[in-house]
Amino acid sequence: MDIYESHSINKEEKELLLNYLGRDPSHTEIGIFSVMWSEHCSYKSSRHWLKKLHTEGIQVIQGPGENAGVVDIGDNQAIIFKMESHNHPSFIEPYQGAATGVGGIMRDVFTMGARPIALLNSIRFGELTHPKTKFLLSGVVAGIGGYGNCVGIPTIAGETGFDSSYNGNNLVNAMCVGLTTKDKIFYSKASGVGNPVVYVGAKTGRDGIHGATMASGEFDDESEKNRPTVQVGDPYAEKLLLEACLELMQKDAIISIQDMGAAGLTSSSVEMADKGKVGIELNLDYIPTRQQNLTAYEMMLSESQERMLMVLKPEKTEIAKEVFEKWDVDFAIVGKITETNNIVVLHNGMIEADIPIKFLTDNAPMYKREKIKKNKRNQKRQPLPSIKPKDAILKMLNSPNICSKKWIWEQYDRTIMANTLNDAGGDAGLVRIENTEKAIAMSCDVNPRYCHADAKKGAMQAVAECWRNIISMGAKPLAITNCLNFGNPEKPEIMNDFVETIEGIRDASIALDFPVVSGNVSLYNETNGDAIKNTPTIGGVGLVENIGVLDNFGSLNIGDSIYMIGKKGSHLSCSTFEEVYNGESSIDPPEIDLYQEKLNGNGVLELIQEKIITSCHDISDGGMIVTICEMIMMDEKGATINIVDNNKMIGELFGEDQSRYIITISPELESIFEKKMKKRGVKYELIGCITSSQLKINDSIIISSNEIRDAYESLIPSVMNNMA
Repeated sequence: MDIYESHSINKEEKELLLNYLGRDPSHTEIGIFSVMWSEHCSYKSSRHWLKKLHTEGIQVIQGPGENAGVVDIGDNQAIIFKMESHNHPSFIEPYQGAATGVGGIMRDVFTMGARPIALLNSIRFGELTHPKTKFLLSGVVAGIGGYGNCVGIPTIAGETGFDSSYNGNNLVNAMCVGLTTKDKIFYSKASGVGNPVVYVGAKTGRDGIHGATMASGEFDDESEKNRPTVQVGDPYAEKLLLEACLELMQKDAIISIQDMGAAGLTSSSVEMADKGKVGIELNLDYIPTRQQNLTAYEMMLSESQERMLMVLKPEKTEIAKEVFEKWDVDFAIVGKITETNNIVVLHNGMIEADIPIKFLTDNAPMYKREKIKKNKRNQKRQPLPSIKPKDAILKMLNSPNICSKKWIWEQYDRTIMANTLNDAGGDAGLVRIENTEKAIAMSCDVNPRYCHADAKKGAMQAVAECWRNIISMGAKPLAITNCLNFGNPEKPEIMNDFVETIEGIRDASIALDFPVVSGNVSLYNETNGDAIKNTPTIGGVGLVENIGVLDNFGSLNIGDSIYMIGKKGSHLSCSTFEEVYNGESSIDPPEIDLYQEKLNGNGVLELIQEKIITSCHDISDGGMIVTICEMIMMDEKGATINIVDNNKMIGELFGEDQSRYIITISPELESIFEKKMKKRGVKYELIGCITSSQLKINDSIIISSNEIRDAYESLIPSVMNNMA
């Protein structure tokens, strides 16, 4: 293996590199090219298609292309948010991989001037019975909780899924939401020839070298040997860095600022210079290090955590230094902005690298890979078994993708900062904005079964489910971020699914006025040729303009009527019910009507804002009856449900038809509710009422509250408490 191959630079890319430079590169230059041309940094398989996403709206201040997206929430305030993956590191070293994923996404947000107000995550693992799942789940959850809890940011929402396709590649997608004022948003565009380039944060070590390259390739049985490429996080250092940066941002000293994430000093310096169409010179002699004799190659490729790169106003350099010294954070002038449009790296009096920046960015390889649509002709739908409804309900509640995730979220501090407004386990998290009447709702969503069966339709449904979850909290949906997790894009079927996913996200975000403002692509999520199910995770935010409308919302009252918004359930193909009873899902996910989705959602939002309904949950995995069970368990109540046609009971109970909600309403407001829904053209059906205890269906199926709770809450604790 030659040096280029060892850096994951293929033959064609090697020839391109040599043609660009017109000479043999140095070892450091090869390293710089390898990380900047990696899939993780260059998006060489995806960036052509990402341009097709819907990214505009009157609420959008900053769309994709910066560290995070920015949306306007009025009163000179803005929300800054993004989601990113840390999949490969979390498989190799679950605690540190997950922890540094949280730290990295937080830096993306506060780099732009926002104080983080909430963390979310979407995590996926192999089968609960798989020998590695318990180890990975335990480590990842501990890493997420350990980092977020120590920094002091609440983890308020998320999702956890299990599937055999993740046996060799777990997914860790972390999301952060921050708050700032519109006049204090900071960008990464460098400017001003001669202006100082400043390094702040933790010292540089040898951890994480080639992390970006590692994250751009498939796994095999030897992948755990990549453990040294996983970064090591220090949440206490992150907290100091956060406070120091936010303080400096109030002093009009910063021209540009960039987090050192994947590819560390290399990517941060190159990206800043590229956006400003300037050059940058770095003298590595001044880099704070925690190990002796680091080479230029090591310093440029290290992914040591809790670090930032800034371009400062020269006259404010001393002020900046004082701020960082106050917070006991390293501060060093390590370079300057130049007019060369090159990145020049100096070390020990030698030029270690001198590369035109355009070769690393605009002129980096970009592939329009072959696409072939999956052949579904050989996929056959298996007949569903005849089963008693009571047994089916309890079995569904005790299945991995339905059961309570309390064991997980109890390890996260959701109350720190004292602004979290709702209990865990709801459709979305809700955080109050201090000194206002506003709150932000947030959710992460995707159904990999749907996405695997039909990439475009599954992507549309992921956006729509996020929309519904935010609506269910009484918030107006504003915008989304995404984390697009796929297998090897060099396989035509996977590449085709990726393109169809982009189309699905685009169509749904246009229809729902739910634009994409940030995101991340994670490819090569496969081991020994076995890819994960397509998992395009959608993270969304929405605005509650007056939290007073949510007073007493979310409580179940005995005697309240239960209505279903939307049509009766019937679609069992590709459902959780089918998965539980047949193992593998069939080929047909439920249809989605985006017009109806918007119609129903806006109708429900009006009901909440006018205080007509007492509670609301969207219908998703498991269908209507799972939604109702979750509602009554949260409020320790019961319910009586009426199904008119017993022959269609299973479909009505467990069908996963889209665009639907369960709401409860006081009987005296039913007439007002029905008039509003008829005026909007929204379908609804009275299906039952809230009772004091137990679940009763047609007076013939009775399930006690204890049976429901035991089934729902027992699975994960029983597995995790018996770890080998």
